[in-house]
Amino acid sequence: MTKLVYFAWVRERIGKSEENVSLPAGIETLADLLSWLRGRGEEYESALLRPEVIRVAIDKEHVGHGDAIGGAREIALFPPMTGG
Repeated sequence: MTKLVYFAWVRERIGKSEENVSLPAGIETLADLLSWLRGRGEEYESALLRPEVIRVAIDKEHVGHGDAIGGAREIALFPPMTGG
């Protein structure tokens, strides 16, 4: 099982802050994960409509969409951050 954690408007659109999922075979990169999640329902499609803007962290380390998931225990998804 992999824990998925959602932040900010990603969380609001999906309707939950986290969930544990069993990733299907073939989900090897974060891009694969985002594509698979979009197919899980309207709320995921809405949250991930523009996957290129979604930031991702594996086990609390920021990574790119092409990076391998490997044995990730936690994957966090969040929108771009703005500073002030």
